[in-house]
Amino acid sequence: MNFDKLTTRQVPVIPTHAALLFIDVQNFSAHRDGGEFTDMSTEEFSQQFGWFFNKIERETLAKMARVQDACRKMRVEVMYTVIENLTRDGRDRSLDYRISGFNVPKGSWDAQVLDAIKPELDELVFPKSSSNVFISTTIDYVLRNMAKRQLIISGFITDQCVSSAVRDACDLGYLVTLVSDACATYSQSRHDEALTSIGGYCRQVTTDELCTELAG
Repeated sequence: MNFDKLTTRQVPVIPTHAALLFIDVQNFSAHRDGGEFTDMSTEEFSQQFGWFFNKIERETLAKMARVQDACRKMRVEVMYTVIENLTRDGRDRSLDYRISGFNVPKGSWDAQVLDAIKPELDELVFPKSSSNVFISTTIDYVLRNMAKRQLIISGFITDQCVSSAVRDACDLGYLVTLVSDACATYSQSRHDEALTSIGGYCRQVTTDELCTELAG
């Protein structure tokens, strides 16, 4: 397929040209014991993040695992990006992460992908020290080396790191498929608004739709 002559984003995934990217599905920010929540009281945690964790533990992580399994079966390259310093002390972090208090030491438990979608031995994990994977990692270089033109995206947080990845991937020339129900943020309204705002940058499908497409 000549991707450069396409006139629509509504193109089914071609496994040989595609990669799946999970964004920030990690202990630091998506595990109840994660470092992002260390200084929070039980009440404060429940108020700010209760809905999010109930959502991902009951629904989203299972859908991510289905997407991962479907992609592996069709030999779609599976990749991950996690918030993680390149150093133990975090001196390489972006200014935004310093201000936000995000400090995930290199090689720490906080930096590990959640067990629900644990990477296989030879799957790539990109540590990022800013909100945007295309800014602070070599992922664009690697995807081009692998001749990937389609990017399937799933992860957290829909209206933050996921949204920025979708926009930049689109502008860099990738055909993006966002798995809409395999992403989450801190409320349903924020999630829905994010999907609307990035609708012009990507094709949006559900987990069921993507798995059926790949199987077919």
